[in-house]
Amino acid sequence: MILEDIQKDIQEGIPSTLPPAQPYDSSVNHAPKRKQILTKAEEKLALKNALRYFPSEQHAELLPEFKEELETYGRIYMYRLRPNYKLHARDIKEYPGKCDQAKAIMLMIHNNLDYAVAQHPHELITYGGNGAVFQNWAQYRLTMKYLSEMTDEQTLAMYSGHPMGLFPSHKDAPRVVVTNGMMIPNYSKPDDWEKFNALGVTQYGQMTAGSFMYIGPQGIVHGTTITVLNAGRKIAVDGEDLAGKLFVTSGLGGMSGAQPKAGNIAGCITVCAEINEKATNTRHSQGWVDEVISDLDELVTRVKTAKANKEVISIAYQGNIVDVWEKFDEENVKVDLGSDQTSLHNPWAGGYYPVGFSLEESNQMMAENPDQFKEEVQKTLVRHANAVNNHTAKGTYFFDYGNAFLLEASRAGADIMAENGIDFKYPSYVQDIMGPMCFDFGFGPFRWVCASNDPADLLKTDEIACQVLEELQKESPAEIQQQMSDNIQWIKGAQENKLVVGSQARILYADAIGRMKIAEAFNKAIENGEIGPVVLGRDHHDVSGTDSPYRETSNIYDGSQFTADMAIQNVIGDSFRGATWVSIHNGGGVGWGEVINGGFGMLLDGTADADRRLKNMLHWDVNNGIARRNWARNEGAMFAIKRAMEMEPLLKVTVPNLVDDKLFGE
Repeated sequence: MILEDIQKDIQEGIPSTLPPAQPYDSSVNHAPKRKQILTKAEEKLALKNALRYFPSEQHAELLPEFKEELETYGRIYMYRLRPNYKLHARDIKEYPGKCDQAKAIMLMIHNNLDYAVAQHPHELITYGGNGAVFQNWAQYRLTMKYLSEMTDEQTLAMYSGHPMGLFPSHKDAPRVVVTNGMMIPNYSKPDDWEKFNALGVTQYGQMTAGSFMYIGPQGIVHGTTITVLNAGRKIAVDGEDLAGKLFVTSGLGGMSGAQPKAGNIAGCITVCAEINEKATNTRHSQGWVDEVISDLDELVTRVKTAKANKEVISIAYQGNIVDVWEKFDEENVKVDLGSDQTSLHNPWAGGYYPVGFSLEESNQMMAENPDQFKEEVQKTLVRHANAVNNHTAKGTYFFDYGNAFLLEASRAGADIMAENGIDFKYPSYVQDIMGPMCFDFGFGPFRWVCASNDPADLLKTDEIACQVLEELQKESPAEIQQQMSDNIQWIKGAQENKLVVGSQARILYADAIGRMKIAEAFNKAIENGEIGPVVLGRDHHDVSGTDSPYRETSNIYDGSQFTADMAIQNVIGDSFRGATWVSIHNGGGVGWGEVINGGFGMLLDGTADADRRLKNMLHWDVNNGIARRNWARNEGAMFAIKRAMEMEPLLKVTVPNLVDDKLFGE
């Protein structure tokens, strides 16, 4: 389609004349069939809910089609309404509309649904097996139409993928407010998601899927690189690097696809298992994993050779990770670092697969015999944990990657509990690395997208960011010199490492000062005509955005790790400080009912308004989390918040008084 036709299609929204039904495209990676969980009465309600997007004269034609989708896939996706044009991040100037902020959001939605980015694009799922942008294609079409009509005096309210409508507001208000899966607490169990999502009344936004801020696997590769580097530093005997050391993990689908690339950047040997051949082929074709091996004996031989030669290599094993852990145990292959990044927040609906079954057999069992599928997954988790235990007894450093592996393994009865019966045997990577080294000091996954979609703009922003960090490092205290050095090294190698998938985007761990200074420099470059507009954002997996007791807030020990005040305060505070759009979700990387997480997007357009907003909002967005971590008595956060108060006289934060344990006679 030519650009003019695409613009007309966007502006039309749900077409007045139904397009022809589209055949099911088996070449695309599709979401697994969801289990049948609705009663007959609820199935009728789900169909009525879907048909309300269409005029009554079209209901008779659509009803049998939607009924078949519900019976076949467990959801109503409205495949017929999939647009005929290619979805990808275009130049912001190519989007129709009255408001550049709205055009930026359209760009980000298209990036999330790009075939090169999205895990299940036809089901509008970006990553994590169920991290959705929308529930169906009618919601997509209606949202894009609203955005094309929006002015700077309106705000679009998004209820779990459904665009409730445009409401009058003002130019400093967010253009879009997104909520996903915000359930009454008693209705936040895994089966509640299955039921209410099938009814078409809620969705799992994951983290950056439902907030339009996913930038492909690059979104986590920097954090994974930092994690692997520092895990290597923890096991280093004489300060040696990771040359010749082996990192074993699993998952190549969405965010987990960053692991082999991060392993290469960190300088180790990476073996990453993946059950889905399409996911493996995608990452291999994109250059995110170097080799693919499907034979265990061949894998052992290849790894031994790589160890002997101290190669930096990433290998995808096409198969189940449990077989790898057990085979390496039998063959005495030394695993130096181990983790897992399958989607165990979604264990019963395709996030983790049982050993001994093919992908097709597993998907059939999942849909037709979910009780057996759950039983087989739990048996596999026990075997998985046992194999990991065998390796850690030989010296492997294993860390939980916040994907609920240890949590679900414990629920399956695996031997992964510490002696106290409360904690896990193995730390979360946030507890050991990211929390005390990064989040407590305010360092987190800041990101930006060049709205021109021009690689030259991305190169220029990389250079600007590097210059800003090098200047800041000169005056940075000793406590954060390592973080500054790692981030400068990262941004200098960003172009060489070919991290872009989809939009011209970059991720860079930075603290509040770094984010504000970089954003200010971008805005100035836009004003001077050096680059086009830039969209700022971050992962929800950050200093302030997420309350998650088994991941982001797992290094908070005052009991407040089970509260969600920080995430809620974060999104409200971002809203009135100038964010272009904000989002708040139930779910995320560790599971429905296990976490509340929020994010934002902000368009920089070179104006004084943008400069004012970025300084106000980015300062709050980071220091909110540092203040909370400080109140939990985290040493790094207490240092960071005192430094922040010295730099900003309007910031006044309550600092805890420390209590001497000797008072308790223990």
